[in-house]
Amino acid sequence: MTKATRTTRAAPVRAIGSTQDAKKKEANGSGVLRAKKRQAPSKAKDDEDEENQDSSLATKDAEVEAEDVPHQPAAKRPRVDKKLTASEVTGWDPLDDEDAEDPLMVSEYVNEIFEYLRKLEPETQPNPNYMEDQLDLKWQMRGILVDWLVEVHTRFRLLPETLFLSVNIVDRFLTNKIVMLDKLELVGVTAMFIAAKYEEVFSPHVQYFRHVADDGFTEEEILRAERFILATLEYNLSYPNPMNFLRRISKADQYDFQTRTFAKYLMEISLLDHRFLEYLPSHVSAAAMYMARMMLHRGPWVCLHH
Repeated sequence: MTKATRTTRAAPVRAIGSTQDAKKKEANGSGVLRAKKRQAPSKAKDDEDEENQDSSLATKDAEVEAEDVPHQPAAKRPRVDKKLTASEVTGWDPLDDEDAEDPLMVSEYVNEIFEYLRKLEPETQPNPNYMEDQLDLKWQMRGILVDWLVEVHTRFRLLPETLFLSVNIVDRFLTNKIVMLDKLELVGVTAMFIAAKYEEVFSPHVQYFRHVADDGFTEEEILRAERFILATLEYNLSYPNPMNFLRRISKADQYDFQTRTFAKYLMEISLLDHRFLEYLPSHVSAAAMYMARMMLHRGPWVCLHH
């Protein structure tokens, strides 16, 4: 697992909303929160040295020596620098051969694409301990906010990617800025407004987000918060969504509808628990698929191609 290692303390957020509005809402707190109140590489043999050995006896000795090495458990096995392709791994069926003739599947680039997504994961991961820097907030309040965002997401019938990006924006912003309680709802609704514009083909207008927040904020406040959040995140919204990895895993599972739907549910549930912040999206999607297969009694992993 890879943990975020931000050590800089969050700076107080004063730019979202006017001072007058903050005083007016300070006594009542956030509308959502007030309404709910719930809860080392291994040593590999040098190829050049092996080519220089002309004796066949030395080659046989090396083979016997390799067979005598005890098999180590996967958890303790040293990592190898060489990246194996699917055809080089025993018992692994290449997933992309059947898509070679389909230009929309870009099978020749799929490995590079997911390598790039894995590289982005730690760059867009929030600090799992950011709540220690917050003065007004607690993890329970963050859970209530995410639960409300799930309801808004369902009401607007948005894509799953929009929900995951919304929560990621909230957590990354709270990692960098200290937010008062009366502005937490504004951060949440603005995060979903940004995520919808990034992921959706047709994103809801800002007036719908104002209405869903019970008109607690004006459209100008939401737009001003949007500019402030994007500037704080340096306009970096290239978050490797867990859905990307789940769809890739589901391809190996022959796109079984029940398993994928159950895994999506488990991934969405993980958004409510702050303890999942320390895990990468690829790990969350892999664990969700594994647990879904276990709970549905799908048996051992089998990848079949017809």
